[in-house]
Amino acid sequence: EQVGAPARVGLVAPIDVVVPPGNTGLDPSQTSFFQVLNIPTKINKGTVEIITPVELIKKGEKVGSSEAALLAKLGIRPFSYGLVVLSVYDNGSVFSPEVLDLTEDDLIEKFATGVSMVTALSLAISYPTLAAAPHMFINGYKNILAVAVATEYSFPQADKVKEYLADPSKFAVAAAPVAAAGGGAAPAAAPAEEEKPEPEEESDDDMGFSLFD
Repeated sequence: EQVGAPARVGLVAPIDVVVPPGNTGLDPSQTSFFQVLNIPTKINKGTVEIITPVELIKKGEKVGSSEAALLAKLGIRPFSYGLVVLSVYDNGSVFSPEVLDLTEDDLIEKFATGVSMVTALSLAISYPTLAAAPHMFINGYKNILAVAVATEYSFPQADKVKEYLADPSKFAVAAAPVAAAGGGAAPAAAPAEEEKPEPEEESDDDMGFSLFD
């Protein structure tokens, strides 16, 4: 982090120092500072105003007493100082300064990437690790099922698979309850939606009246 620093007498300027134009807030009695440094000014509303920007100190030059006094009066801190991290040392390891910018999300992402790489490597060389163990169990179970299907060897889970392979129609039977559960509500509601027959209107004869009686 950089912090502002004043221009001290005898200090070698690391950058060019330019005084911007504008009202300085100084009273006219202090124009001598500007005259010594050949800074064009004018009096505006009882204060000294710098007319144009002035390059007060060039990079590599030493700061003189007049320049330092003027910058102090104007409240200008032209230089800045701070620490630049070149490397980070922790528990015997040296890291680049970019590690200081890592967030929690970055760490989680890198950890997940590392776990994926370990899992892939473990599966490739058939070396058991905690990350690869679930995948190895699943692959082993698939291999045992394949052997059971291809041979006479069997076990309860394999018997179920063989049964379905021997009679594929059982797949449809197993799927039927699921379909019935999903579509059972519609037929149940159908009777309620049926319209009741409207009663026929009684004729005048049924009521015992006739226009020709």
